[in-house]
Amino acid sequence: MIFITFLSSGGATVTAPEESNLLRISIREKGGIPFKCGGGLCGTCRCRIESGIENTDAIKPKERKHLTEAEFAEGWRMACQTFILRGAVSVSWPPRQAAQPVRAAAPPRTDP
Repeated sequence: MIFITFLSSGGATVTAPEESNLLRISIREKGGIPFKCGGGLCGTCRCRIESGIENTDAIKPKERKHLTEAEFAEGWRMACQTFILRGAVSVSWPPRQAAQPVRAAAPPRTDP
C-alpha cells in the first residue's frame, strides 16, 4: 500500500496499491492535480514531489520535454508519467493561472 498526500488541495492523504500512477490516483481520489491530456503531451500536470521522491519510478522521456534537469533535481515531475512504487509521497503543484480578462474591443472610430 502507498500513501499520497496532496498538499496543494488541503493536505488530504489517500492510499492506493503499489505501482500506481500519480495522476490516476489524483483523479480517482479528487486530489486536485491539474491536468488536460493525461498522456504527457501538454505538461499541465507538472507537480513537485515534496517528500518521498525515492518512492517514485524513473523519469520518462515525455517528462524531459517539459522539465529541465534542474527541475528534476528539485523534485518536479509530471503526474501522468509518474508511478509511486512503494511508501509515501507528498505532492504539491503551482496554483492554476487565473483566466486573463478579455478586453472589449474599442468602439469603431467615426470621424466627422
